[in-house]
Amino acid sequence: MIQLQFYLENVPTPTGVMRLVCDADGAVRALDWDDHASRLLRLLRLRYGEDGARIEPRLEASAARRALEAYFDGEMGALDALPVQLRGTPFQQQVWSALRDIPVGATECYAGVASRIGREKAMRAVGMANNGNPVAIIVPCHRVIGRNGALTGYGGGLDRKLWLLRHEGALLRGVR
Repeated sequence: MIQLQFYLENVPTPTGVMRLVCDADGAVRALDWDDHASRLLRLLRLRYGEDGARIEPRLEASAARRALEAYFDGEMGALDALPVQLRGTPFQQQVWSALRDIPVGATECYAGVASRIGREKAMRAVGMANNGNPVAIIVPCHRVIGRNGALTGYGGGLDRKLWLLRHEGALLRGVR
């Protein structure tokens, strides 16, 4: 098996330190909060195997890090063009692609995402793909909420989900 070279950066944000993993070409492979580092490593192992990737610290700020910092500084479109390279099933790939189409400031329910990919009855499967998203914020699974407008689960925690949605200017019914 060919071993891939990944680079890790720790990025301080208003929601906590994030761990950003990019490949040698600058594509984002994983992004999660430092307090969920074990989940990030588990997802990388699941996607690339035990010895499928070597991770080293990045010595200088990547374009992805600069885009993340710009996003947190209020430049909402800073993450839109970032390249991501995600391994997953064809269904997961469809869901993750659909998530990237949800605009900043908007939200979508699971049924809406299922409809976007032509699988109207696959709401639970959409939820599972959402849960397996290895690239928080850039693949904006935080924009998926309950059909009634309520916040639903989020791997980074509901406080972070609420912060991100408020930061993006999303209107949330019934959420304070």
